[in-house]
Amino acid sequence: MLLDHAAGSPVLPEAVEVVCGLLGTVGSPEQAGGAGRRAAAVVEHARATVAGALGAAHDEVVLTGGGTEGDNLAVKGLYWAQRQQDPARTRVLVGAAEHQAVLGAADWLAAASQARVERLPVDDVGRVAVDTVRAALAGGGADVALVSLSLANNEVGTVQALDEVVELAHAAGARVHTDAVQAVGQLPVDFSRLGVDALTVSGHKYGAPPGTGALLLREGVACRSLLHGGAGRTPADRLRPGPLSPALAAGFAVATASVVEQQPAHAVRLRSLRDQLVHRVQEAVPGARLRGDPVDRLPGNAHLTFAGCEGDSLVLLLDARGVLVSTGSACSAGVPRPSHVLLAMGVPEDEARSSLRFSLGHGSTGADVDALVAVLPAVVERARSAGWR
Repeated sequence: MLLDHAAGSPVLPEAVEVVCGLLGTVGSPEQAGGAGRRAAAVVEHARATVAGALGAAHDEVVLTGGGTEGDNLAVKGLYWAQRQQDPARTRVLVGAAEHQAVLGAADWLAAASQARVERLPVDDVGRVAVDTVRAALAGGGADVALVSLSLANNEVGTVQALDEVVELAHAAGARVHTDAVQAVGQLPVDFSRLGVDALTVSGHKYGAPPGTGALLLREGVACRSLLHGGAGRTPADRLRPGPLSPALAAGFAVATASVVEQQPAHAVRLRSLRDQLVHRVQEAVPGARLRGDPVDRLPGNAHLTFAGCEGDSLVLLLDARGVLVSTGSACSAGVPRPSHVLLAMGVPEDEARSSLRFSLGHGSTGADVDALVAVLPAVVERARSAGWR
């Protein structure tokens, strides 16, 4: 039973169908001749479909291999382009609770490209306050190259208000990137309306094939490529050179269009199911505490703390009972580490190590909640008796 859609959702049947129908065809979009033209037509149709679904222009869609690539391309590429235009722009502002793909890219810039990275503090629900951004841009912000804040936090689900952030950053001449990996299919995502310069999407989070995604890059915004050696037919292809798979591009586009079309009804259903999950879990395990904004959050996200438990023990015990969840924390060599998101929110370390992320998606039902509640009290009791590692 999958209660970890935030890590990856099953591929939608309509995406499977289109991918399987194209896998047997030959031709690369970069080839000359009829096969190449047919492959290029599939890719460009996919690009146009994604653009239409997400409120972007056709040439603003850079097809990628997923969220990590998109975040790295945005953070590094925008920084390098800004530095090239104005060497004084050396600061990169990122939220302290960002996904590791953003934080890792920013830290790499600090080590390799003389960037001055500042992690903006978050409040107790995981949101960067507009006043925090304003303070970081004090004095005009002429040395800021980039501000990167996720549209919705990948662990606790809190939605970030971006309108004023974009206005402040653009007034200072800085670029704005948002990681919208968790948002597509659950929240309305309109690139044009958001006003950001770059937006990251990852297909496998909502039912597209793994290894698919996109970086939406505002027309006219300079961005440096991470890859070199491919000519590319279009500006988007030159930014991300190398052959694209027509089958994967088409599957990504079909899934994206499908989840965006169904998003309003899907969000209502998920929100109701999520609220049931939270209520019933808190009844079954008194003291379980919901993290993140209680209202302005992803409709499919429920992040709960179970005091006195090792989160990784809970994951393993639930997995043994056929329930897939995650802690959201990073582990290295089998040693549990508390979630950097929860620590940034001011959660004590022992509580940060005692949390689980439940995430719902397409296919989630009330039966999933029933199955979870049936086994969770015994799992929590056993985890508490096992103690801390």
